[in-house]
Amino acid sequence: MLKFIDLFSGIGGFRLAFESVGAKCVFSADIDKHACSTYEANFGDYPLQDVSKIDPKEIPDFDILCAGFPCQPFSIAGQRKGFCDTRGTLFFDIERIIQAKQPKAFILENVKGLTSHDKGQTLKVILETLEKKLDYKVFYQVLNSKDYGVPQNRERIYIIGFKDKEVEFKFPDKLDKKVDLNSILDQNPIGSEISDIAKFNVKHNLKEHKKYNEIKDNPLLLAYEIRKSRATFRYDSLSPTLTAKMGTGGNNVPVLVNQMRKLTTRECLRIQGFPDSYKIEPNKAQSYKQIGNSVSVPVLVGLARGIIKLL
Repeated sequence: MLKFIDLFSGIGGFRLAFESVGAKCVFSADIDKHACSTYEANFGDYPLQDVSKIDPKEIPDFDILCAGFPCQPFSIAGQRKGFCDTRGTLFFDIERIIQAKQPKAFILENVKGLTSHDKGQTLKVILETLEKKLDYKVFYQVLNSKDYGVPQNRERIYIIGFKDKEVEFKFPDKLDKKVDLNSILDQNPIGSEISDIAKFNVKHNLKEHKKYNEIKDNPLLLAYEIRKSRATFRYDSLSPTLTAKMGTGGNNVPVLVNQMRKLTTRECLRIQGFPDSYKIEPNKAQSYKQIGNSVSVPVLVGLARGIIKLL
């Protein structure tokens, strides 16, 4: 059985995906105590530890490194090292663990913006480090969750590497069948109410929308990033990208306009492809944050299956 480690593990999206295709998690780590409590409730492990302080000697041997790592500006590289150094960033910790443990493969996930960050220099540093310094064959591509079985417009870059230079990794094909947002919604769920102020702001901004007459009666019309003076609307049967900002207040949790309610944490988990058996505190700010920080599980399942097949 192939073994993997789960760095920056969050609530365990990588773990769900890789365990579903037969791999075994032997180590996990995350610095967010709330996410770690959710992780423990579902997997029995409490991964609270700072990745930057982990000694690779403490990590059991493994075959695959998984990491949805935070993208910090490469300030040292940019200002002092001509984009040839990763020190001072969390990517450096991935680099040193790969260097020490020499896994057969790795998979990294990040926001699409990594491709253009600092005019592409950040991604260039990452790829050169993985290919030239660590000596892996690397493949990368931006995938959108809406193409892999969840009703969410979520673009992420996936970087996959293999120690074996002969392998040819193929990213999973898009699914022909699209999933409609309506298929994951509950009827009259508890705890989905929004405030009178939020209702007013949604209605006010909707009336100002240039397509008001066209979209106002759409049963799946969503509003998000709701403020007094502006709001964003989506009316294509897809959720907008769920983000950690959902944990900073109701204004950032998508609202079903014609039902005048917010999406629940259970619905948001489904939008990320998590099973209904997954445990999380319902409709709490920290829960929304954790879900927004997580990964789309079905996308990872397709990638995990491809990696496992080559190994």
